[in-house]
Amino acid sequence: MFGALKKRLAEFIGRSEEVAQSVPDEGVVQEEEKQPPEASTHSTEKKDETAPHKVEATQKVAAAGKKDSAIHHPTKREPIKALPEVVVEEETVEAEVTVSRAAVEAQKKEKASAAPRLSAVSKVKSLFTRKVRLSEGEVEDLIWQLQLDLLQSDIAVETADYITGEIKNRLLSTDLPSDDVAASVRETLKEVLLTTLTPDKPINLLSEINAANKPYKILFIGVNGTGKTTTMAKVARHLMNHKLKVVFAAGDTFRAGAIEQLKEHADRVGAPVVAHKKGSDAAAVIYDAIEHAKARQIDVVLADSAGRIQTNINLMDELKKIVRVNKPDLKIFIGDALTGNDAVQQAREFHQAVGIDAVILTKMDADANGGCAISIAHETKKPIIYVGVGQTYDDLKPFDPRWFVEQLV
Repeated sequence: MFGALKKRLAEFIGRSEEVAQSVPDEGVVQEEEKQPPEASTHSTEKKDETAPHKVEATQKVAAAGKKDSAIHHPTKREPIKALPEVVVEEETVEAEVTVSRAAVEAQKKEKASAAPRLSAVSKVKSLFTRKVRLSEGEVEDLIWQLQLDLLQSDIAVETADYITGEIKNRLLSTDLPSDDVAASVRETLKEVLLTTLTPDKPINLLSEINAANKPYKILFIGVNGTGKTTTMAKVARHLMNHKLKVVFAAGDTFRAGAIEQLKEHADRVGAPVVAHKKGSDAAAVIYDAIEHAKARQIDVVLADSAGRIQTNINLMDELKKIVRVNKPDLKIFIGDALTGNDAVQQAREFHQAVGIDAVILTKMDADANGGCAISIAHETKKPIIYVGVGQTYDDLKPFDPRWFVEQLV
């Protein structure tokens, strides 16, 4: 579940850690660059390297001098003929230094390709402290790739902009511990995702029903094929397990077989159905179901509606009439998590038309991305109250934003 998005977020955390880990590595490279001598400079290090060769040359001269005199005088050192030999040795040392520097340069290029380069300020600061604050350029490199990853995971453009903007602001204003950058970035990512998923007004369905006047009226809306009618049956089973009595209203009078399908689900969960013939006024069907519930002290009316494309003006007008006549206590949008950004657009259109109060996402167990939930929650500011995680009537689970974030990060 959510494997693709989880992998991409893990890669973002890894890239962030590579940026910070390159700080001490750059320091080591700088030290190594200071050690190799230049051929034209007479540094102390170079003198130390050539000293053994000079001693060797001196010994050769001294051995040669013993043939002429048993006493060795300092003045006889002047015509040293071994000087060309020393020069040859220096050239060898210089060649080795050149090879070493070439290896260092190759190592630096390899690290540069693996992670964005740190600014001079970040490098210097990291050498004297245990924390580092990334520069804007470094964060921009990370954020750009993260935004692409989010878009590939079915997260809407507006939502991706919000998430990356929040992460960027927090990273730029925070000193990251250089020895545990991944944990800090992971916590920042969790906080931003949790904020994105947090609705303006959380809803606990059972608490809402118990506190409201009866019957409590729930209208289910969405397009065809999202599992709307099946989800109604799952909600009915959930409420009946908590000792609440329910009745179905067959408000989908448009689609062929919709009334028969709802009756089949009602039989399986053991709930009554109020239905008219196909083509009847959907608002009138739901009204009759509400009156039926009042007469028989039924706690909850679960009203179906015709699945409609959000661009179908006539069906959207019918939905507005249902809401106007029956005044539902809760309007639940049913979205298919597998449709990604299409579900986000549907939720946006239905919310604009009638104002949705909550969301249930179906087929969540088969969703490889998880971006649909994040986008719908951010776009509508409405709570996701349940998710469908299977095909049986008991496969309906309350949605917990913290659980969802833990699955991703």
